[in-house]
Amino acid sequence: MAPKRGDRVAPPARAGEWTLVFAEGAAATGWEELCHQAPGPTREAWDHLSRNPRDRALNPTRVAQLRGELGHRVVRGRTLEQWQYEVTGPGRIWYCPDDAERVVYITRASTAHPKQTD
Repeated sequence: MAPKRGDRVAPPARAGEWTLVFAEGAAATGWEELCHQAPGPTREAWDHLSRNPRDRALNPTRVAQLRGELGHRVVRGRTLEQWQYEVTGPGRIWYCPDDAERVVYITRASTAHPKQTD
């Protein structure tokens, strides 16, 4: 999904940071909904994911690797760990860190709690 006129500008990764990329169009749509509904917490999530996507030290209740069949996902032909960041009570971001590329693939972003984890 290429940006076009009128779209928000995403900041580039600084040296040593991870680049965030949408794995699916639905994730991009969900991200925009999170940005409108909870801009501050969504920015905090972006900061966290771009610095150290697996770090649970700052807020261990908000960051976790998903379990079972949701714990891994194939992205661009590679099997990667899939994690979750709790943005708000129900709002979630699912993502897959790719160590080789230093890219975080956003696989899901939603203002609603995902039913798959109930």
